[in-house]
Amino acid sequence: MTEYTEPTLDKMDTTAVGWRKSSYSNGAGGMCVEIADIDDGVLVRDSKNPSGPVLTFTDGEWEAFLAGVRDGEFDRS
Repeated sequence: MTEYTEPTLDKMDTTAVGWRKSSYSNGAGGMCVEIADIDDGVLVRDSKNPSGPVLTFTDGEWEAFLAGVRDGEFDRS
C-alpha cells in the first residue's frame, strides 16, 4: 500500500506555478477558478483573487472530483 502524503503548500511559491483557466472561460470577469498541477497534487484558486487562499488536493481527490463532474454529481437541477 502507498503511504499518503499531504500536498505541501506552506513552502511553495504559488506565484511560480503554471496556473490555467478552462478554455470555456471567456475572460469577462465571471466566476472562474484557476488550477495548477504540482508534484503531489493540484492547486485551485479564485481567478479574481490570485493572492487569496489556495485549496490543495491530492491527485486522487482531484480525479474523484472530475469523475463526479463528468457523472453529473454536482448538476443543479
